[in-house]
Amino acid sequence: MNTIIEIKTSKPEVLWNTKCTLGEGTLWVKEHNSIYFTDIKKKRIHIFNTKNYKKKVIKIDKEIGFLAHIKNNIFILGLQSELRILNLKTKKTLKSIHIEKEIKTNRINDGKTDPSGRLWFGTMDNPERSLKNGSLYCFDKKLNLKKVDTSYFITNGPGFINSNNFYHTDSRRRTIYKIKVNKNLNIIKKKIFKKFTKNQGVPDGMTLDKNKNLWVCHYHGACITVFNRLGKILHKVKLPAKNITNCAFGGKNNSELFVTSALKGMKKSEIKKFKFSGSLFKIETNTKGINQKKFNFNHVKTRSLLRKNSHQIT
Repeated sequence: MNTIIEIKTSKPEVLWNTKCTLGEGTLWVKEHNSIYFTDIKKKRIHIFNTKNYKKKVIKIDKEIGFLAHIKNNIFILGLQSELRILNLKTKKTLKSIHIEKEIKTNRINDGKTDPSGRLWFGTMDNPERSLKNGSLYCFDKKLNLKKVDTSYFITNGPGFINSNNFYHTDSRRRTIYKIKVNKNLNIIKKKIFKKFTKNQGVPDGMTLDKNKNLWVCHYHGACITVFNRLGKILHKVKLPAKNITNCAFGGKNNSELFVTSALKGMKKSEIKKFKFSGSLFKIETNTKGINQKKFNFNHVKTRSLLRKNSHQIT
């Protein structure tokens, strides 16, 4: 039986005051000693090397919700109406998969790989109208795309307990769901895990630690809350930013939490109060995260392209 340890965290440190309009998509890549994250609205990928403190910004031609690592310098990007396998160094596109071409106003939002290396991501109405146009998808190693769930306003997450059980959010509903799928990726159980009040803000991106506690970012809430598997609050971290959007463990011993935030929709008085809104933060913890898997696939033609184009980042 696991000993329950009280969660402890440091005061959040501003690593990079990027002034992101809509920071998202935190991804730790151990081989690069770097945290990757996106600014959806500015169409940018930011890279912060925690070893030498070098910063790099890569401009993309579409709004970008997330990126997942494949190998070396090859990533898969979640863009407006497209999944794109790209060499970030050469900017060469190796594969492009269209998503929801028929819904012109939709875009991909948050996405992560599960413990099997499959990619899960959600879509949403980009103008953020009150439309249930969003869906949850899974993209597997053979590049098969499966629509797993529908009728979301704003998809966020997911956070994986294991390959068949995960948390997923509809931010507009202020609701985190706990979902179970079978081997065919059909939902066999879906229930409300947590519903936020207006005062708590809006549940956004999330991640899990090694004890399967769920760390949830509060948009409009200026904090991250840690819930255990029963939904009980174990810990809360306050941040000097109003809109907390996404988080990922990484760094030393996988015990540092990297957090993105957003300036989107904030008034001048709010920016004055939360002056580091839009920044990337680091929080030291006394726990460890679950390593995010690389996107794992077995598509012969694409694998051949990867071998030719997977030059390491320098």
